[in-house]
Amino acid sequence: MPRSARNTKLETRTARAKLSARRAPYFLKVAKGLRLGYYRTRGSAGTWIGRRYLGDRQYETTALGIADDTTSADNVAVFDFWQAQDALRRWGERGRLADHGIVRTGPYTVLTAIEDYLAEIAVEKRASALRAARYIFEASVAPELGHHLVDKITPDQIRTWHHRLASQGKRVRTKKGVKKPARRPAPADDDGKRKRRASANRILTMLKAALNRAYYAGRVPSDAAWRKVKPFRAADAPVIRYLSADEARRLVNACDADFRSLVQAALLTGCRYSELINLTCADFNRDSDTLTLRQTKGGRSHHVVLTPEGCDLFTAWTAGRAQSERIFLRADGKPWSASSQQRPLAEAVNRAKISPAPSFHILRHTHASTLAMRGVPMGVIAAQLGHQDTRMTEKHYAHLAPSYIADTIRAHFPTLGITGESNLTDLAGARKKLTLKVGTRLSSKESDRGRRRQ
Repeated sequence: MPRSARNTKLETRTARAKLSARRAPYFLKVAKGLRLGYYRTRGSAGTWIGRRYLGDRQYETTALGIADDTTSADNVAVFDFWQAQDALRRWGERGRLADHGIVRTGPYTVLTAIEDYLAEIAVEKRASALRAARYIFEASVAPELGHHLVDKITPDQIRTWHHRLASQGKRVRTKKGVKKPARRPAPADDDGKRKRRASANRILTMLKAALNRAYYAGRVPSDAAWRKVKPFRAADAPVIRYLSADEARRLVNACDADFRSLVQAALLTGCRYSELINLTCADFNRDSDTLTLRQTKGGRSHHVVLTPEGCDLFTAWTAGRAQSERIFLRADGKPWSASSQQRPLAEAVNRAKISPAPSFHILRHTHASTLAMRGVPMGVIAAQLGHQDTRMTEKHYAHLAPSYIADTIRAHFPTLGITGESNLTDLAGARKKLTLKVGTRLSSKESDRGRRRQ
């Protein structure tokens, strides 16, 4: 930390009260090219002023805030002598960066911070992810918060906006040029309200990411305003929908030929739709039976292990094709584009009579849930899905894994006989028992045949 400058005439309010009121400020050198000024007219509280030398006898001056002559300092609008020096240094550093073209000059609004954030992450994110982020910012953040200065915005303003997002209904697609987009009615049921709170939390996280970039780049003096705004609690739902084996087979059989391969690949790999449509033939490694995902949601490439069934399919899909060619193409030979999976999936779900209708992402959950129910460790599932650690994996799939606690309870808790008799038959359970009996009979016949041969 740089050493603070000392000045007995400006350090305390008592000393400043003895200074005569004048037109010219009282200046103190704080660092090379930086001066802290104190200006006070007769009968009013003083003001802290910053002055920065630009070269060639040119100066830049700004008002830093009110001096704590009559009110206590809060380090936001009212500063004591030492806080004013810190504010001066932050302002001077932003000016130095602006001179080198690193940050913008002029009023720094939330909308300006968002534009800087999108420009900076453009090299890190896919074009589709960047478009989605821009849409969310323009639709949900800019109309209400975009015009606010970042260094003047308050926690109450952000909190009010956050709560309003959670209380509104979902946006409905409207024609271009419509100034006020339509919205569905606000949800009345508890689960609908929870989903809206979860959506508001995600948008708040995106806003904080943009503002944090501005803060760490030195474009704003403090991050206290948005750091004090907390997301809604218990808004996420860890219980994940997945397809049964029978539903998965029905869905695959109901798909059109070109879309069927995408569904099969999603079920056998757990890849996202965006990851699958960007796969090329070179991404399939027949020697290691793996897929290399180069364009992922998190921006990190990783390898997906293929089962023998999946390996056979990818071998057939890539046989005799150029390494640079996309693996999955539409019936007309064109690549699949973003969101073009929705209509063929809805048609296949309708033909397969699966309810509730799953999204394409449910196929990813089906792959992970199947692994969890077969006792695969959470770390292995996290690696297969491309998660950075096991926290997200455990949150969504740990309840499906075989549990020592569940096995112990079921083994030791007695049957109380309080359920009564029922005329209903569990067809799935009966089918499972029949399969087990048939398998036992076949194995016993095979063993008898083996003993007779011996």
